Amino acid sequence: MTRYAEATTVSADRSRAEIERIVQRYGATQFGYGWNEGADHSMAVVTFRCHDRLVRFVLPLPSPSAREFSTSPTGRRRRTADQARAAWEQTCRQRWRALALAIKAKLEAVEADITTFEDEFLAHIVDPATGKTVGEVIRPALARSYAALPGKAQPLLLTAE
Repeated sequence: MTRYAEATTVSADRSRAEIERIVQRYGATQFGYGWNEGADHSMAVVTFRCHDRLVRFVLPLPSPSAREFSTSPTGRRRRTADQARAAWEQTCRQRWRALALAIKAKLEAVEADITTFEDEFLAHIVDPATGKTVGEVIRPALARSYAALPGKAQPLLLTAE
């Protein structure tokens, strides 16, 4: 299966600028961006205020030294430093394009009254009291619930009894 925008030539900077324009167009009043590069992994953070809510997306980015970039896709041949850097940059560009698509799709679904802003962005809304996103708070509790009740999930389709 191919990934969305896996061969994109759009730079990460252009995608970030596009995200800024998108959220402005849909009513954002603030926008921020930052990044953190670590030894094992890196990340970029996009945050904006819209519908009186602070929203934060953390975009995981791979380490440039990851093995997936230093070897060919089959893993049989070693890439040059330039080839490895190009493969890493391509992966970063792809992830930025995917984030731009996700944010735009969510905002358009809200605009079209398919869903609400809170429902669409809930996992990424920042709790002003803790500074954590709703997703950061709820994911561990949800995982515990599923682990405590294996096989007891609600049916896929609701039926009348």
